[in-house]
Amino acid sequence: MPADLAVIGLGHLGLPLAQAAVAAGIDTIGFDTDPRAVSELAAGRPPVDGSLTASEIRRMLSGGFRPTTNPAELGRVRTAVICAPTPLGADRTPDLGAVADAARALAARLRPNTTVLLESPVHPGTTEGLLRTLVEEGSGLRAGRDFHLAYSPGRVDPGNRGHAYATTPKVIGGLTPACTESAAAFYGRLTDKVVRARGPREAETVKLLETNFRHVNIALVNEMAVLCHDLGVDLWDVIRCAETKPFGFQAFRPGPGVGGHGVPVDTIGAHRPLRLVELASQVNERMPRYVIQRCATLLNEHGKSARGARVLLLGVTYKPDLADCEASPAPEIARRLMDLGAVVSYHDPYVADWRVRDLPVPRADSLYDAAAHADLTVLLQHHRTYDLQGLAVKAQLLLDTRGATPAGAAHRL
Repeated sequence: MPADLAVIGLGHLGLPLAQAAVAAGIDTIGFDTDPRAVSELAAGRPPVDGSLTASEIRRMLSGGFRPTTNPAELGRVRTAVICAPTPLGADRTPDLGAVADAARALAARLRPNTTVLLESPVHPGTTEGLLRTLVEEGSGLRAGRDFHLAYSPGRVDPGNRGHAYATTPKVIGGLTPACTESAAAFYGRLTDKVVRARGPREAETVKLLETNFRHVNIALVNEMAVLCHDLGVDLWDVIRCAETKPFGFQAFRPGPGVGGHGVPVDTIGAHRPLRLVELASQVNERMPRYVIQRCATLLNEHGKSARGARVLLLGVTYKPDLADCEASPAPEIARRLMDLGAVVSYHDPYVADWRVRDLPVPRADSLYDAAAHADLTVLLQHHRTYDLQGLAVKAQLLLDTRGATPAGAAHRL
């Protein structure tokens, strides 16, 4: 059965796009090579990362959304959007393996006049280089003449209901002006504003800038957190005051490490590295070690050793009020605590089972009882369900890495 749109890759980028398309009345299929994920979606069950709820998935299905593992479906659409994951490889550049696989699957079935779009985070030049080459070679068609080709950086903030797909501007850059306008016509059905970049490389670099901007500024406040602790300065109060400035400042807040799908890219192929981003990555990657240092110091100050200490970790996801654990600093913190001989347990209302080093970590059933019996409780993620004032009363020692507790109620990062 033909469809207007194929979303290739049903992860944190693909599913929200499919949701927006179905809501706009676009006949949509979702293609993924993971049969279990596809069958779960087809049964109306939400993804494990919690980015969409079961009711949202059911509404998509009732609106005509069809998840599939059948690549033949890709040859029956007018528009195909590749949303494949691109994690950093060993050389700290995006691993384009999944994008290449998606391109080959699409190319083998591509029809003339199809609009091919890429949303995955990639290094500049990927759309014109790797993607164009694979699709042209696999289809025998020519980009810009026989089919349209463009890039649009994914702009999804999982769990944030304040930024809907329709109200978030979409940047697009096409191989030709006609490619850009074809992409604009598609995204114009989904969002209130379309921003045209000069070309695919500019659009790809938008994502690079946006992601690195976040990481560099988080690194700055992470360094400020260490400095302010040494100086006896309340950084959280500093940020509260600084963000009243109506110009020239945007508030970022420190934490135990940086997680999520938006990974910083500090090396672009053979080009020179982005030194500031490289340094920011080093700062952010040190934060779990700094949290361990603070844990050990707090225990020592209260006459306890890390060896044998009962440590309760609160919130192991990368983002509050979401089940997604992608690149969360919690596993590294747990591993380092275990290396010191601590007995680690956890609580997270969104994570029923959590494993570190392929071993299950005990989950606390009664939060307050667990905090009362732990030698140290560490807040790693501030879920709204946590009553931090109550926890501060119950816990023997509470280290708040998110600055969420009332001043004086806990030790803050």
